[in-house]
Order: sequence, then C-alpha cells, then structure tokens
Amino acid sequence: MLLIPAIDLKDGKCVRLRQGRMEDDTVFSDNPVEVAGRWVEAGARRIHLVDLDGAFAGKPRNAEIIHQIVEAYPDVPVQIGGGIRDEDTIQAYLEAGVKYVIIGTKAVSEPHFVRDVAVEFPGHIIVGLDAKDGKVAIDGWSKLSHHDVIDLAQKFDEQGVEAIIYTDISRDGMMQGVNVEATARLARAINIPVIASGGITNMDDIHALGAVAEDGIMGAITGRAIYEGTLDFVAAEKLAESFA
Repeated sequence: MLLIPAIDLKDGKCVRLRQGRMEDDTVFSDNPVEVAGRWVEAGARRIHLVDLDGAFAGKPRNAEIIHQIVEAYPDVPVQIGGGIRDEDTIQAYLEAGVKYVIIGTKAVSEPHFVRDVAVEFPGHIIVGLDAKDGKVAIDGWSKLSHHDVIDLAQKFDEQGVEAIIYTDISRDGMMQGVNVEATARLARAINIPVIASGGITNMDDIHALGAVAEDGIMGAITGRAIYEGTLDFVAAEKLAESFA
C-alpha cells in the first residue's frame, strides 16, 4: 500500500485546508519544492499535488511550481489535481513529466470527458471523487451534487481509469481519522484501485486501512498529520508498504 504525501498549493505556498474551505488554511511552507524534497528523502514513492487556486478557477494557477517539483524529483511519480478541465492541460502536465492527472469536477459534470481522455492518455488518468454523506462534491468542494459516489465510481470502472481517489470531505483536515468503512465499501464495489484521502491522523489509521487493503485500497494520501507531526511519515510509509 502506498502512503502518499500531499502538497496543496495556494498562492504559491504549501498549505492545508479544513474541509476544503479556502478561507480556513494553514501555511506550512513558502517553498513547495523543498517540501517535496523532504518527502522524497523520507522515502515517498509518489507525491500528491493539488492546485487549490486552480480548483476554484477552473484552470491551472500553480503550474510553474508543479513543473519545478517534477523537474527536481524526476524519479518519483507525481499525481496532480485541481483545475484540470481540458485535454490541453492534461497534455501540458504529462509533457512536463507529471505521471497522473486527477479529474474531479469535470468527471462529475461531463463523464464522457473521462472516457475520452482515458483513451487519449492511457495509463495516466485518475478520477477524484470527493464526497460528503455519500454525495459527490464539485467546484473545489463548494457545491454538493446529486450523484451517489459509488454509482459514479462504477461508471468510470470500465473506462480505462487508473484509480479512484476517494475523499471524505467531512474528515479532511480535521484530524478525526480516515473513514475506513466508506472507503472499503467503495473499493469492494469497483474493480479499479481506490486511494483513500481525508482524515488520516496517526498509525492507527494506517493499520485500519491496511486491514482492508485487499478489498482494493492501493494507497492513502496524508497531509495535515505529517505536517503537524501526529504521523511519522517514515514509520507510516514502512508500515503501509507491508500491506498488500
């Protein structure tokens, strides 16, 4: 199982939000490239980047920093989400060296877009489904849709998508523990892997996810916990790696 450190970008800085609220942010560093290096040196096997400004603007806002991170650490796969709404953006990121692009809002509002780009860019498309009470949120979590997260994930299951990133918004950034039950339920309902996100706080969460990893959970994204020190990344990464 992968443990994937998150670097959320806002105004060129590394921040963390609480429940996706842009006004409730904590700045952890003015130098995201150095932050990425910290996690690479600690043994990260993948890096998760989010262009928060892009998520709200609907187009990339921190692309230059993202390119710098990819260039600095070419041996570690990077996945990027936030403001990816067209094929040109996907192509630009992939050409810059990004390994995976995450489609969020566009996947919900125009599902056929996912099908098309999965064919055009095979092996590089991940869908991010962010949910609250089982309903998918869009536009940087500012709106709740009527879509059920499992129903929507099943639609993407056969379209060549590499994985689903599932975020429980109610847990994200709140240090209340990951929603293992909901994550495992989603993983059992589809054939493609699920990456858990939102709420990971300590080693107990890694153990809990590891216990259900065989259901189809390939990894977990962690942010606030590794920045605030409630989760030791090196130890947690070694533990995660021990699970299938």
